[in-house]
Amino acid sequence: MPVPLFLVVNGVVSPAATSPVTTLLESHPGAYTTFRTQNNGFELVFYERHLHRLATSARILFESCPKLLFQPGIGSTSASLQQMKALEWESMIPSFVNDSMTKAIPYALKETKRGTELAFTALVSGNTENLIPDKRVDEEDLYRVFNIHLHISLYDPVVFGAKTNGAHLAVVGHGRDVANAKYSDWASRIRKPLEKLRPPSTTELLLSNDGDQILEGCLTNFFVISHKDNIEEDGQCEEEKLLKNKYGYSLELQTAPISDGVLPGVVRQVVIEQLKAFAACGNNSSSKFMGLTEF
Repeated sequence: MPVPLFLVVNGVVSPAATSPVTTLLESHPGAYTTFRTQNNGFELVFYERHLHRLATSARILFESCPKLLFQPGIGSTSASLQQMKALEWESMIPSFVNDSMTKAIPYALKETKRGTELAFTALVSGNTENLIPDKRVDEEDLYRVFNIHLHISLYDPVVFGAKTNGAHLAVVGHGRDVANAKYSDWASRIRKPLEKLRPPSTTELLLSNDGDQILEGCLTNFFVISHKDNIEEDGQCEEEKLLKNKYGYSLELQTAPISDGVLPGVVRQVVIEQLKAFAACGNNSSSKFMGLTEF
């Protein structure tokens, strides 16, 4: 369990008695993303990708379900929303988060031991009550409308490959609503009750709409690696083609497609990109080839 350290709200550090990140998500609507450090706290893992995902989630919520992004009382046809239709989400959101990160990182380095890994959760939440009526929205207004909460906690990485760290899984819930965006309402209103169904020793809860096809985990992406024997290659697209190795079988990596209602996870995309790059290089460095199927 991550140990909360401090909270940065709109660039202002609040070090006193920080609550767990679950409390933050339960207290505010909005889009969020979570990322961490590696290499003894000196490198942010996939930081730019997380900023892109955060901006995309905020835009999707704004366009499809504003009540998940703004404080209660907002209507999809409100004049306030109409004023903000032309927002440049891809530049605005990263700018807000970067501003808070410039305050958070020096403080974290000062307050933690050398070599400590950190976890960051960035939440973008809106409140249109801070807009000035009948005034065109400008950059100054946006700083009043959107609040950036940056929660920082200690992170203890799991040792990869250790048998004791293997996943213990249970299927407990349906797939996400507005699955292409990551937002706090799902984490607080849907995921929290699912935790009550967690069997003993289970480390991750899986989502499925029919109990058969697995979509993803509540906190993780879900992949299946399977052996394929006697593969017929004719008629397969390049992405799905499986090449036999010298042992007479191939490996296939399976995951649910985004179209089935799966969150476009950062790690999920990285895995797929690396697999495609491996396939494109001709598989010269390995005797086994892993194909990709989104089932």
